[in-house]
Amino acid sequence: MQGSGDAEYYTSPRTVINGLPPARARAAHAAHLEQALGAAVATARQLLDARDPAVAEGERGFYLDFDVPADHQSALDGLENRLKKIELVAVKPPAEGEDTVRATVFVPEAQADYFATKVEQYRAEETKTGNPKNQNLVARIDDVRLSAVRSLFTDDDALYPPDGRQAWWEVWLRDGKLPVFQTVAERLNVALKQHLVSFPERDVVLALAEPATMARLVLHSDAVAELRAAKDTPSFFLDMRPVEQAEWAGDLVNRSTAPGALAPAVCILDSGATQGHPLIAPGLEPADQHAYDPAWGVGDSAFWNGHGTMMAGVALHGDVEAALITGEHLELSHRLETVKVLPPNAQNDPELYGAVTEIGIGRAETQAPRRRRVFCMAVTSSVGLGRGRPSSWSAAIDKLCYGGGDSRRLMILAAGNIRDPIVPAEYLDGNDLAEAENPCQAWNALVVGAYTDKITINHPDFAGWDSVAPAGDLSPASRTSTIWDRQWPIRPDVVFEGGNFAHDGVNPAEAIDDLQLITTHYRPTMRLFDSFGDTSAACALAANFSARIMAERPELWPETVRALMVHSAEWTPAMRAWFNAAGSQTQKAALLRRYGWGVPDLGRALLSASNDATLMIEDALLPFRREKSQIKTRDMHLHHLPWPRDELLALGEQDVELRVTLSYFVEPNPGERGWTRRHRYASHSLRFAVKRSLENLQQFRQRINRAAQSEEEGNVGAAAGGDDWLLGTVRDRGSVHSDVWRGSAAALADRDAIGIFPVGGWWKEKPNLQRWERSARYSLLVSLRAPDAEIDLYAAIENQIGIPVPAA
Repeated sequence: MQGSGDAEYYTSPRTVINGLPPARARAAHAAHLEQALGAAVATARQLLDARDPAVAEGERGFYLDFDVPADHQSALDGLENRLKKIELVAVKPPAEGEDTVRATVFVPEAQADYFATKVEQYRAEETKTGNPKNQNLVARIDDVRLSAVRSLFTDDDALYPPDGRQAWWEVWLRDGKLPVFQTVAERLNVALKQHLVSFPERDVVLALAEPATMARLVLHSDAVAELRAAKDTPSFFLDMRPVEQAEWAGDLVNRSTAPGALAPAVCILDSGATQGHPLIAPGLEPADQHAYDPAWGVGDSAFWNGHGTMMAGVALHGDVEAALITGEHLELSHRLETVKVLPPNAQNDPELYGAVTEIGIGRAETQAPRRRRVFCMAVTSSVGLGRGRPSSWSAAIDKLCYGGGDSRRLMILAAGNIRDPIVPAEYLDGNDLAEAENPCQAWNALVVGAYTDKITINHPDFAGWDSVAPAGDLSPASRTSTIWDRQWPIRPDVVFEGGNFAHDGVNPAEAIDDLQLITTHYRPTMRLFDSFGDTSAACALAANFSARIMAERPELWPETVRALMVHSAEWTPAMRAWFNAAGSQTQKAALLRRYGWGVPDLGRALLSASNDATLMIEDALLPFRREKSQIKTRDMHLHHLPWPRDELLALGEQDVELRVTLSYFVEPNPGERGWTRRHRYASHSLRFAVKRSLENLQQFRQRINRAAQSEEEGNVGAAAGGDDWLLGTVRDRGSVHSDVWRGSAAALADRDAIGIFPVGGWWKEKPNLQRWERSARYSLLVSLRAPDAEIDLYAAIENQIGIPVPAA
């Protein structure tokens, strides 16, 4: 029966603390605690006074450790006083063979004498019943000391990272302190994972740091409640029995909403896919599965170890492990298409890959001609490598991307993997010598390498093993374009997570489950999850990223989506350390060819924050004109930048950052003819230049004209030289260019124009082909970032142009 109960007032019985406090020699016990508290507070004040004011954030305070007998844990409640912002943050149970609980308490500096007062009252005052005042608390405290960072670590001591070694920490934050922690972490160059788990009184984030750096982070904030080892690894799921995997997969399916009818697609060119997998079926209709050869079928095959199904799981869900554990409702923003371009039992001939790719793409587009899509291909070949020289396959991809007219395509390619055994001692040197594989020579595709943040090894079978790559650095199998001839594009463009390898110090490294990603297994009746890594996983993550941009901004050109991925990318602290140590442009060029422009950030790609505003321009110019019998350059576009001049001048010498990214597609003209001026591969090239603070517009135009002429004479990068750009002449390779200028806000106020201009190509050199009349589309992104500014730059720019600024 419903609603048949009668309500009554009820008060629970009063809780009675069992047992008396330990018998103490009152004066001696008070003297001991007073001395310990005095020493702890004095040291805490010295540390607080030594804090770096440029780093510190939040209320000044410190942590105290209290030792309490295990059978008197009721005293722990008395250690907290929320009105005075004194908070019990962590309790460490007694170790085996011990009978003492360690409680850690955060104390604001303003309440530094709180516990000393309690002890003094215990020593000198009595209650009405004749007992020492505060006896229930003070008599139950065995000892007290200033906390070290290790005091906040509530996991098994064996999991505490060794000194000097970076590790991922689970950082449990006090209520409302997430912004404080994020600010201090950024100032200390501590990497944080994007994913966040929130509870009523705690937020949990993952942070990468050595113990000494974590100690600085704790000292300079009031945010940390406790620390634990980051223990969630793929082996947790991969070691499950099939029935348990099915339960987790079913939970994710029940929390997910299938993509809508107009959603864009990731079209995967690979070995097919198992459409019946429960995590793939919501995003993949049977009608959207195709094959280059219909006789192959569209399902995945054991010959390729289910590679296409692995790609599909990550391309649809992104970080599958995060999706499984988050517990949140998830809306799939895009769908899948698959094209089987690998035969079930053999390989295609390398010289046919260009045709196979073109026909495969045609099958998907014929099925759904109006659907927006990104093409994703992790299939690469070691045949046809030539230090960056185009191949028939890479040129076919450039042709497909260029399309002609408005039929442009976005393609994501994997940089390829090192196939030889991974020798830890050769890490990075071996990567730099392993050139990105065919068809990564393509100018118009976005080429993806792999980096890794995965360094935590928990599986007992690999106790004592170490990861090969440090967190934030290149994944051990990822290839680069370091040895390519300098005129060819930068590869990779960006990097995504690709997992790590582990080694025992003797044998070649292995790709163990703890250091890999999770994805979908191609035989779901046997098991649902599989491990996945290298540039294939990174390529699938990049496709997921780009499809999410397409879903959010369906009107954007493919060139613009590519630009947003590059523009939003940043080097990790590990990568940036290499760039900071680079002493020459040649060294920077080599590092750019190893890491590309770094790791893209989806939030940055989609939004403009108040202190990080992005302008986005899609335009086209006519690069060439005929003058008698010669083809000469024609148009330059001058874009006036709507900088908030007064606001920037008010910031004075405060550092600001200007980032510019230019993206366009070229029409290829391949053929091994020496790559002389007359036989250029690209139809045209575009460059950008930014007006300098001491130039007027006429002087700016003259500088651009000189730079264009210099480039015609073979001086690539003439427009980018000098002027405090981070990359300068290094940036002008391929058909996407990105660079960062840093300087004072006052200097930026007069850098208020940017020029886009052509510098030649085979359209110009081959007038008989009648291409010189064509227009050249481009996408331009310009970001102004002032991390320490208190003014709202976004609103100021919006006021300058009088219309809403596109939130890029």
